[in-house]
Amino acid sequence: MAMIDDSAARAALDAFGRVGTAMITPFTADGVLDAKAAEAVADHLIGLGNDMLVVSGTTGESPTTSDAEKAELLRIVRAAAGGRAKVIAGVGTNDTAHTLALAREAAAAGADGLLVVTPYYSKPSQAAITAHTRAVADSTDLPVMLYDIPGRSGVPLETPTLLALAEHPRILAVKDAKGRLDLAADVLSTGALAYYSGEDALNLPLMSVGAVGIVSVVGHVAADRLSALVSHAASDDFAAARAIAWELVPLVDAIMNHMPGVVAVKAALELQGVLGTRATRLPLLPADAAQVEFVRRALQRSDYLT
Repeated sequence: MAMIDDSAARAALDAFGRVGTAMITPFTADGVLDAKAAEAVADHLIGLGNDMLVVSGTTGESPTTSDAEKAELLRIVRAAAGGRAKVIAGVGTNDTAHTLALAREAAAAGADGLLVVTPYYSKPSQAAITAHTRAVADSTDLPVMLYDIPGRSGVPLETPTLLALAEHPRILAVKDAKGRLDLAADVLSTGALAYYSGEDALNLPLMSVGAVGIVSVVGHVAADRLSALVSHAASDDFAAARAIAWELVPLVDAIMNHMPGVVAVKAALELQGVLGTRATRLPLLPADAAQVEFVRRALQRSDYLT
């Protein structure tokens, strides 16, 4: 596989793992954080082949969970993982002081690393993003994975910014959901940062230009096949990786393109018996009957539900 500098790849893989899922946050029917369900989901994900669990990302409904709930969820998942997977805490917000507090709380709760999204909505300059992110990286001793998703944040991490942030000893990787393979290849060619695919539809293309792993939503259901895809790509067997990617196209479409990913995944996990309820918190609504049936058919077509 044509890879980035080996030392950068090794550092990221040691810190974060290779196949990750941005884990949902389970709630009871009346909206309370469900500790037992969180344990069950974490165990399910690791059993499927994930060696990284990302908690309190947007798929984890982080905008609607309190700081105390985020810390509690992290402790629950860390205990359930029992060292079988890295547990990475999403701590990014558009308030630097709040992000620093979340980072320190995550470190105290036992996180293995931090996921830091570009500050959203306020559209800070690249210099401001750099200052914000360095402050987060300086706030703990944990390794940092950047999250570049301009479709949601409103501002991309530009290549000079990524290269400047890579100079920080704890900023090791980027979860890329920018949809620009050319820009990813620009950074990868420098050997400065490891890349993880953060967009399930682009897992294979990003692996082909040098990404070392993935952080998936579809991994709630299909981490077994995604793990095989990543392993084939890491071994330069792109024919085998491509066959898996093509096989997963309908499932990726069903989960990612017809309702919010967390809504589809919670419906899927309820159908599979992993979750007792598909409850979400407003402003998200749980899947309605038609959406559940849509997800059911997708799972059945992909052999993830009988």
